[in-house]
Amino acid sequence: MKEQPIEVEGSVKVVLPGTMFRVELDNKHLVLATICGKMRKRFVRLTVGDRVKMEMSPYDLDKARITWRLRLPPPARRRPSPAARLPARPSPAAPRRARGPD
Repeated sequence: MKEQPIEVEGSVKVVLPGTMFRVELDNKHLVLATICGKMRKRFVRLTVGDRVKMEMSPYDLDKARITWRLRLPPPARRRPSPAARLPARPSPAAPRRARGPD
C-alpha cells in the first residue's frame, strides 16, 4: 500500500536554478522543493515571499513537491480622510493674474 504524502504550507525563501526552491515551513524548517508538472506546464511563476502548498514524502522530510501557489491576502485599504475627499478649491487670498493686452 502506498503511503499518503504529507501536505504542508510554507513560504519561498530562495529561488535556485532548475526550478528548485528553498522553502521555509511554518515551523521554521527549511526544505528543498521543486514545482510539480502541472505548474510547469501552465508556466506558473514563483518568486521569493510567495506562500505555497507542498507535498512531502513521509520517508524524506528534507524534500518536497510544490503543488499550489497560495493567494496572498489583499493589502489593507486605508480610507481617505474627509479633507482628502473634498474637491480642491483655490484659496480666496490668492492674487489673480492680470491679463495683458490681447
